[in-house]
Amino acid sequence: MNLTTNYLGLKLKNPLMPGASPLSDHIDNIRRFEDAGAAAIVLHSLFAEQIERREQMMARHIARWNDSFAEATTLFPEQDEYSTVPSEYLEHIAKIKAATRLPVIASLNGTHIGSWAYYAQYIEQAGADALELNTYFMATLCDIPGSEIEERVLEIARAVRQSVKIPVAVKLSPFYSSVAHLAGCLEKAKIDGLVLFNRFFQPEIDVETLEVSPRLDLSNQEDLRVRLRWLGMLRDQVKLSLGCSGGVHAPEDVVRALLAGADAVQVVSVLLKKGPGHIANLLAGLTSWMEEHEYESVKEIRGALSLHNCPDAEAYERGNYLRTLQLWKE
Repeated sequence: MNLTTNYLGLKLKNPLMPGASPLSDHIDNIRRFEDAGAAAIVLHSLFAEQIERREQMMARHIARWNDSFAEATTLFPEQDEYSTVPSEYLEHIAKIKAATRLPVIASLNGTHIGSWAYYAQYIEQAGADALELNTYFMATLCDIPGSEIEERVLEIARAVRQSVKIPVAVKLSPFYSSVAHLAGCLEKAKIDGLVLFNRFFQPEIDVETLEVSPRLDLSNQEDLRVRLRWLGMLRDQVKLSLGCSGGVHAPEDVVRALLAGADAVQVVSVLLKKGPGHIANLLAGLTSWMEEHEYESVKEIRGALSLHNCPDAEAYERGNYLRTLQLWKE
């Protein structure tokens, strides 16, 4: 049985990988992922805001002493002599590469075009095998049209693509006015793949303290449905690698993602609950399903129920809306 898949130009031994989570911060966990059969590891995002804030604080600290006495001008090195990317993140990539054979997919979340391209180069130099651009933009002002947000994503993608040679994926949200059009534009920009989808964590309002606060809820299997819809819709329209992220909790979910068209499946929430070793259970379930249904390879499964291959294409489109509403019975 052949579980191999090609994702972002990387030949992986199977389609399962841990997505970005605190579990990937520790080498011991990453070794456990590898022992359980993970095909690659996705790191949490390096946030440009954190880097820039650190640089600003350092600059203010150094500037306090400028010209305060004769030797002060040479007391500190110039700013360009400092490492502008937190060394911990880059060192972590190097440690993973030394301790395991897992391909490392780093992640970057920036604030403006220059920072995305600049820090992407550092990540490439650190040894990452691929890079995921974690785009997280919300049009919160009335005078910002949706097209401007989409163009910002494209500009970032183009800038990063030109700055590094490693494969680049863009992690999208499902809330663009035309996900398919944006996917096509990213393909034209020579991006290697898409990750569907980013999760926007929603605020909570405390009615007792009258405060708005962040709240983190792990995904559930219901979250997978929107991923399946767009995996199936995009599989036959673009040649990009497609990664599924969100709502995968059981072996059947892995199978669903592959049938819709995913090349790789990222898992997070269930691993936070059950530990890194649970990857082995998901792989065993996938293998068992393939044996039961007489599939010889992941390639045979991938996209078997995409929009063009689905016996009832309306299940992905508007026709399904009317029938779904009629399913409810008291």
